Amino acid sequence: MLAERFPALLPDLNVAQSIEVSKIHSVAGLLSIEEPLVTRPPFLAPNHTDTVPSVIGGGSRVIRPGAISLAHLGVLFLDEAPEFAPSVHDALRQPLESGEISIRRADGSAKFPAGFQLILAANPCPCGFGYDTGDKCRCTAARRRLYSARISGPIRDRIDIVHTVLPVSRAEMHFRVGADGSTAAVSARVAAARQRQRQRFSDLPWVTNADLPGYEFRRRCPLDVESAALVEDAVASGCLTQRGADRVTRVAWTIADLRGSDRPNASHVRRALHLRSDAQLGEPPVASELVSWRV
Repeated sequence: MLAERFPALLPDLNVAQSIEVSKIHSVAGLLSIEEPLVTRPPFLAPNHTDTVPSVIGGGSRVIRPGAISLAHLGVLFLDEAPEFAPSVHDALRQPLESGEISIRRADGSAKFPAGFQLILAANPCPCGFGYDTGDKCRCTAARRRLYSARISGPIRDRIDIVHTVLPVSRAEMHFRVGADGSTAAVSARVAAARQRQRQRFSDLPWVTNADLPGYEFRRRCPLDVESAALVEDAVASGCLTQRGADRVTRVAWTIADLRGSDRPNASHVRRALHLRSDAQLGEPPVASELVSWRV
C-alpha cells in the first residue's frame, strides 16, 4: 500500500521527461490514441513469477523494453523481492548505477533508459513471522540465512534506505493520519525540495541529487568537515563502502532540501546513516540483516 502511493509524492513530468517516457512506452506498444503522452511518473510492479525478459527487456526477435525501462523516471516496485530470479537481481546493478540497460542478442543489441526509483519489499523470513523477537517464527537459522542471501551484497550496497515495517497494533489501527502526513502535504514538501535542487543545478543538465555523476556531485556538493568525518568514520569501521559513502552523502543533501536547509549538517548525515542501516538514532550504524525498503 505504501509503495503504490509513492508515485503520488512525485511531481509531474516536464515536457522533455514526458516525451522521453512516452517514447519508451510507444516502443512497447502501450500508448493509446486517447493518451499519447505519459505525464505522470510511471509505476511498475512486476510479479516474481514474470519472465526475465518481461522485467529486464529483450525478446526472441524484436528487442523490447522491460518493466525496468517502462518505470523510467518513475517507480519500480519488486514485492517479495527474494522470490525474484537471481538473474533479475543481477541485471539491476547496471541501471541502478548508470540509469540505462543494455540488452544484447545474437542478431542485435539495444540500449534503453532505466532511471527508476526502486522499492523492494520482503518478508523477514520464509514463514513471515521473523520480525521483532521472532517468537512465532518456525524457520531454522540456516533457512533464514538462505532466504536473506537471495538479495546479494552488491544489490544491498545500492539500497539507500532500509525500513522494517512491524505489524500494526490494535491501538494503532485507530490512529488517524495527521495533516502533515497526508499525500498532499508530503508531495508539497517534495516539490519544494525538487525546486531547491533545480536552482542548485540550474547551470547543469541534471535535475536531482541522484542524477549528478559522481565526479560532478563531489565537486558541487561537498560536506563540511564535521559531516565528512562521520562518513569517513563509517567507511573506516567497515559499515560503509565507498559506493555507500557516496549514497549517504546524496541522501543527506536530500534530507537538507526537504528541511529547507542550504546544505547538510552533521545531523542530516547521521539521519542518512541510520536510514541506510534501519537503526535507531543514537545507535551505531550496522549492516541490516534484511532489506525491507529502498527508495
